[in-house]
Amino acid sequence: MAAFLKLYDENPNERTVKEVVKILKGGGLIIFPTDTVYSLGCDLLHPKALKKMAQLKGVKPEKANFSFITNSLSHLSEYVRAMDTAVYKILKRCLPGPYTFILEGANKLPKPFKNKKTVGIRIPDNTITQAIVEELGNPIAATSIKDPDVIIEYTTDPEIIFENWQNKIDLVIDGGFGGNIPSTVVDVTQGVPEIVREGKGDITNL
Repeated sequence: MAAFLKLYDENPNERTVKEVVKILKGGGLIIFPTDTVYSLGCDLLHPKALKKMAQLKGVKPEKANFSFITNSLSHLSEYVRAMDTAVYKILKRCLPGPYTFILEGANKLPKPFKNKKTVGIRIPDNTITQAIVEELGNPIAATSIKDPDVIIEYTTDPEIIFENWQNKIDLVIDGGFGGNIPSTVVDVTQGVPEIVREGKGDITNL
């Protein structure tokens, strides 16, 4: 059964964050809050964890469209190709925030992403997420979790999330009620923003 840990967005407990990172580094899967909906994630650099997460989503790891969640634009050079100034300005203006930016992948992406031409980058405006990534030292691979209910697309109550996922993963983080609107997905691979999915992020900022 999964662990259930409480973290507060205003001031995430350092010891609890370290517990979360220990689970991630051990190949565990976690569900955590973001600035939009709750997400399923694992250590980006742990191939076995990526494989487990892909299996849960019912896809092959190399076909999975996991976002890379980081906490700073300065870390992006390891995972995406150099971007032009205009694109960088858009990212700097919008991040941290409720956006996923699709960028060209770097040549040396970690397995199993090495053959992917593009990657989705997220820097959520959420202190809990940022503290975990900071302690981990590299991005989290993540995907939104959807509710099996056809009417309620995203579960917002962490206790209900725990009930639904406790036998499938290693940890659910209770960061309070989540949102039910996903991130706005923006493709900037051609140098200009193209809206792939309109979500919480205001498109007038692009």
